[in-house]
Amino acid sequence: MPYRAALDWLSFFLSDVRGGLGPYVGIFLLTAAHWDQATIGGVLTISGLIGISLHTPVGALIDVTRRKRELIIVGVVLLAASAVAIERKPTWLVVLMADIAMAVLGALFAPTLAAITLGLVGPHELAARLGRNALFDRAGNLFVAGIAGVVGWWLSQRAVFYLVPLFAALTVVAVLSIPANAIDHERARGGLVHGSDPGDAPHPADWRILFVRRPFLVLAVGAALFHFANAPMLPLLGQKLALAHPGEETLLMSACIVTAQLVMIPMALLIGAKADRWGRKPLLLIALAALPIRGVLYTLSDDRSWLVSVQILDGVGLGLFDTLLPLVLADVMRGTGRYNVSRGVIGTIQGVGGSLSNGVAGLIVVTAGYDTAFLALAAFAAMALFLVWVAMPETRGPDQESAGGQVVAASGRSPRIARLDARR
Repeated sequence: MPYRAALDWLSFFLSDVRGGLGPYVGIFLLTAAHWDQATIGGVLTISGLIGISLHTPVGALIDVTRRKRELIIVGVVLLAASAVAIERKPTWLVVLMADIAMAVLGALFAPTLAAITLGLVGPHELAARLGRNALFDRAGNLFVAGIAGVVGWWLSQRAVFYLVPLFAALTVVAVLSIPANAIDHERARGGLVHGSDPGDAPHPADWRILFVRRPFLVLAVGAALFHFANAPMLPLLGQKLALAHPGEETLLMSACIVTAQLVMIPMALLIGAKADRWGRKPLLLIALAALPIRGVLYTLSDDRSWLVSVQILDGVGLGLFDTLLPLVLADVMRGTGRYNVSRGVIGTIQGVGGSLSNGVAGLIVVTAGYDTAFLALAAFAAMALFLVWVAMPETRGPDQESAGGQVVAASGRSPRIARLDARR
């Protein structure tokens, strides 16, 4: 693929920009700016809710615009400015506005990168390319975690914030390495590829397509249940480790995060290598099955080695699910022109599910303990697994389209229309 290296580095540095700020804001405000926990929590809640509410409008914008490269450039510049603003003047208003910008941009970067990828590669290459994007994204997460830790230890907490402008500049170089005219913007929105019959599907489909296409609805409910179960598990695990092993909290939490991220790398490679051969559904079921098993295993022991080791399943579940999601949506929404809107809707649903579950899980812990909370979350995860198992069809078509979309079924209808009809 002509722009393979540019997409690699874009995925890597965009991960650095996103991950180089968020985890350190709360710590900085608490220890350096001397904010109290209630104020920090209030700002994060407000910005998070605003970010969740904008996922779908941002998806609609990505579908419409032909300036996807510029969206990423503007986004990373704003994020860099937000980082510097928080470090220079950590007042309530400045931090709130910067956090809102971070939340909104969180809804922008991943879908825009996926749309650019979709506009650069054909359907037959998409699984491998999205897997490769995820690989470089995970590598970027590990890289920024390491370098931020070293910079924060060697210089100061404030120095970490200046890594964001550095990675933003590198991101701009990477995205500008992709020529604007190389992106097929119709294909990037899940529309028809060049050479296909213009009568194959509406251009774009009515918004109601999101509510009548059964695989999309099943995937949306499954994603909500998955994130409802997944979001509180790592915070609860951190609390359990802190209570069982006081004085080792930071080290053990870092071990949990790194363990999961290291496992996500081979999961991304697995999607790229096997999603077209095995199909999407078997891999999706593996991702969903890992979560209830993980929840049950957390209850078996308080031993730190055991609990950190169980995080391997976090890498399996989240690594597979996050990489599969844009691929399955591309299958389901192909030909509709509503790919990025569908991603926005899923993002909102996931965000709502994750936000609600933290409060529910905390209430369960207070009333019944950590083990009961983990088992309850495992039950919700099992519901997602059962739903997808019984109601989600295999979204990979029986015959793969050629790069030009010229394959025609024996009946005279394009395989695109046969699949669109089957998915309704």
